[in-house]
Amino acid sequence: MDSGINRRDFLRSAGMMAGGLPILTAKPKGVELAIATITCDGFGDEDFQYAFEILPRLPFRNVEFNCWYARNLTPEGIRSIRERCRRHGLTPVCVQGTSFGAGGNIVKDVTHKLWNMEAARRLGCRRVKFTGAGRGSEGGLDAVINVVKELVPAAEEMDMLVLLENHANNNLENLDDYDRVFSAVPSPRVGMCMDNAHFNGAGVDLFQVIDRFHSRILHIDLKDTERMGVHKVVRFGQGVTDNAGVVERMLQHGYTGYLVVEMAPPLDRTTLESDLRRAYDLFKKYER
Repeated sequence: MDSGINRRDFLRSAGMMAGGLPILTAKPKGVELAIATITCDGFGDEDFQYAFEILPRLPFRNVEFNCWYARNLTPEGIRSIRERCRRHGLTPVCVQGTSFGAGGNIVKDVTHKLWNMEAARRLGCRRVKFTGAGRGSEGGLDAVINVVKELVPAAEEMDMLVLLENHANNNLENLDDYDRVFSAVPSPRVGMCMDNAHFNGAGVDLFQVIDRFHSRILHIDLKDTERMGVHKVVRFGQGVTDNAGVVERMLQHGYTGYLVVEMAPPLDRTTLESDLRRAYDLFKKYER
C-alpha cells in the first residue's frame, strides 16, 4: 500500500465507511476489568463455545476475543460474536488476531491486520492486538515495524489502537525490541499490550518496563508465571508475577485502559469458574 488513496479504497471496499454498523462504544472511562476468551476456550478452534457458556455466569462484562481461526473473522463469524454478546450482555473490547508475519509478505500481513481492525469496528471495539512470530523468524522485528507503519493511517482514520503484545522467545520480547518499535513508529495509535507473565517468562523486570514505557502501555494482560525465565501459567499467587504491583505503579502514572485476565490455557475446567471469580475479586478494586 503506497498511498492514502489505496488505503481509503481498501477501507471503502471492505465496508468500513458504510452505515448500519455498531458505533464504537468500547472505550474505557478509566480503568476497567476485562477477560480474554482464551481463558475459557484455550487455544483450540472452539468458536467461543466455552466462553459464551461460562462468561455469562461470571461478573466480567468486558471481553477480549481471540480471533485466531478463519471462521471467527468471516462476516458471519463477526455477526455471530456480536449477536451472542448482545444476548448475554457482554461488551467486546478488543480483537486479538494471529501474530505478525505472513511468510515475509508484507501485503498479506497488512491486509490481515486491516481486516482485524474492521472486525473490531463491527464489534464496536477500538482495539486490536497482535504479538510477533518466533524470535528471529518471519522477517524479525524489521517486518513488524514495516507492517505497523502501514497500519497507522488506517488506525487514525478508524479511531483504532494497535496493541503490540510481548511474548517470551518472540520478536516482541524485551525492552530493546520496544525501543526500536516506538522510535520507528511514534504514533499514539500504536502502543504496548504489557503481558506481565510473558515479560517475567523472558526474564524481563516488570518495573523497568513501566519506567521506560509507561506512556506507551495501553493495555495490560494479567496472569502469573511459575518462575522468572520460564513462561508457565499458574493460578494467581502461585507464581512470581507481581500483577498488583504493576497495576498500582501504572495507576501512579495515570493509566487508563483495560486490565485483562488471561489465564491461558484453562488450568482446570473443573475449577475454572471459581478460579476466574477469584481473579475478578483480586483485581476489581482497581476499577475506577
